[in-house]
Amino acid sequence: MASLFNHIQPSNWNFLWDALTGFALRLCAAIAILWIGWWIARRVGNWFSRQESIDATLRPIVRDSSLWGVRLIAIVGALSQVGVQTASIVAVLGAAGLAIGLALQGTLQNIAAGIMLLLLRPFKVGDYIDGGSGASVAGTVEEVNLFTTRLTKPDGICEYVPNSGLWSNSIRNYSRNPTRRLDLEVEISVSDDVNRALEVLRKLATAEPHVLESPAPQVMVSRFDDSTAVLNIRVWSTIDTFWDMRWSLARKVRQALTDAQCALPLRTRELHIVQAPSTQSAAQGSA
Repeated sequence: MASLFNHIQPSNWNFLWDALTGFALRLCAAIAILWIGWWIARRVGNWFSRQESIDATLRPIVRDSSLWGVRLIAIVGALSQVGVQTASIVAVLGAAGLAIGLALQGTLQNIAAGIMLLLLRPFKVGDYIDGGSGASVAGTVEEVNLFTTRLTKPDGICEYVPNSGLWSNSIRNYSRNPTRRLDLEVEISVSDDVNRALEVLRKLATAEPHVLESPAPQVMVSRFDDSTAVLNIRVWSTIDTFWDMRWSLARKVRQALTDAQCALPLRTRELHIVQAPSTQSAAQGSA
């Protein structure tokens, strides 16, 4: 081994040292480019997150796209510093993208659905929606990204819904329109004065402060079930006061009907028992 090193010319040692030194400098430059690129990407992402001029629904997508765009540029720059050709990088990325696309077809569907949700905007951040793939998916929209939509359910639980599950089904947006109608059914006995009950309920709906004057409140007989008359209170309110109005009317309606001497209906059934004669009695009668 010692004789092998003795046969190496000093010029070869200098060449090897220069090559290692150059590669080390290029490697340090590549690491520096990656670190600076990650730092700039984080700053750019935080800057887009704080921009109030950008819609809250689009803000996560713009933030993530800019963040990974800067990181991708930093990765390409770092690889070029260590001697990897840019054309080779593009070819590798293209082949990797094709392979990943074939392996993740379902994920690509979510990306396509996320893009359509962002373009057509059936809902935005802060809206309460109801929809999903056959299941009960409902909640307040917190964030929309390329893969999933994050919802907060009424009980405070966080739920992530795939974008394809929302896009491929009907979506009901409870926050899009400024007003909403309430249909509240009330039962009274058929023996009570229906006209008097209608008048009491109409006054109650008109006096409720959260009920809108236009469209005007309506009280009607909906149907008759057995021994009960089903009355319907139909009123409108803004979406901000809808539930306050609903709880308030549900609390007051029973007392108002009691004051109008309308009793709570008791469902009754008439049972007729028919006793057929026995076979022996029938035979004796025929004799």
